[in-house]
Amino acid sequence: MIEFKTKLPLYIYSNPISPVKASATLKSLEILYSEKGKDILAHLHQMTKKFEKGLLDLGYEIIESDHPIVSLMVRDTKKTTELVNYLIDKGILATGLNYPVVPKGDEEIRFQINADHTTYDIDYALNVLKDYKEKN
Repeated sequence: MIEFKTKLPLYIYSNPISPVKASATLKSLEILYSEKGKDILAHLHQMTKKFEKGLLDLGYEIIESDHPIVSLMVRDTKKTTELVNYLIDKGILATGLNYPVVPKGDEEIRFQINADHTTYDIDYALNVLKDYKEKN
């Protein structure tokens, strides 16, 4: 058995990651910097931009960025809740942010695009959003 004679403040007041997490992180970085990783990131970027363009083409207001979280500005608490419920009923996961999480008038729905999404997935979500807009 190992006996520790001193306390190490570094480990008392911090939360170092476990060896398993460190190994998983290292593997993630290896993938990220490989050719496969570059392809994955390019696909993610392509799907994000396709979704953003589709929302704009449908007349929705968004916050454009290079990040795969796409914010659709609804600017009304009741409408945000209604649209989130509609999306969920159609099998689309979206997160509504209402007051007091965001200021009144900045209510939004956040969509998380990921590298596993396909063109079909993006088109499906856009068609659901088109149908919603036509009904309301």
